[in-house]
Amino acid sequence: MPELPEVNNFKRYFNETSLGKTIENVDVHDDKIIRNMPGPAFADALKGRKIVSSLRRGKYLFARLDNGHDLLLHFGMTGDLNYYSAPEDKGRYERFVLNFTDGDKLGFEDPRKFARILYLEDRDAYIKEIKLGPDALDIDGDYLVQKMTGKKGSIKGFLLNQQILSGVGNLYADEICYRCRLSPALRLNELTEDEKCLLAKQTIEVMTGAAANAPYYKDYPENWYWHVWRTEGKSGPEGIGEVVVTKVAGRTTYFVKGWQRE
Repeated sequence: MPELPEVNNFKRYFNETSLGKTIENVDVHDDKIIRNMPGPAFADALKGRKIVSSLRRGKYLFARLDNGHDLLLHFGMTGDLNYYSAPEDKGRYERFVLNFTDGDKLGFEDPRKFARILYLEDRDAYIKEIKLGPDALDIDGDYLVQKMTGKKGSIKGFLLNQQILSGVGNLYADEICYRCRLSPALRLNELTEDEKCLLAKQTIEVMTGAAANAPYYKDYPENWYWHVWRTEGKSGPEGIGEVVVTKVAGRTTYFVKGWQRE
């Protein structure tokens, strides 16, 4: 599932292909993922509009239009962008496509239809409405440590709380805990001050490093973070412990039992 680093890569792709272009019209093949209006109304709202800028906040990508409104792209589990010109390059799971006045196209693909696409008249009001917290690339360690203070929930639940920290998802949360040698199920009130500082430091380092390396979530390199260790039954570092799978904060969770403190 695309998390902050992956959506950061989508933003780069979007900017390189579509920024500054004018939408001649929109073909909606399946409006299930368009959440706040019917397909024809969505197409009509975008027709003739120029894309003037983009903003990523956590896992959300906003495309600002020349009328001050925004097209919101939230990729869900399997969302993807496909920029093309020739009809034969259309993706199999394209749900809608922006047809630009220069003849090029930007298709939005989503095999499982879990994406959330919205046309927004007020981006800031929407961010406030869903209580989306600060972006994980825009915070510092002091902010995270302060947010942990007085909390009793699990580390993983904390990391996944988009109202506190926008952009961290399931895979990166497990990676952060692995690097800290802390079980994702550990409670925040069970952490020492040094462990809280370490957790904050690794959160920033993992998210910053991953975003800088522009991952494509369907084709990670073999040495990409969790690919190194996140296999059930695999021995832990230095042969200590074993990777197990459990549920934490309602999510499938991997950690190295015997290596990460429980």
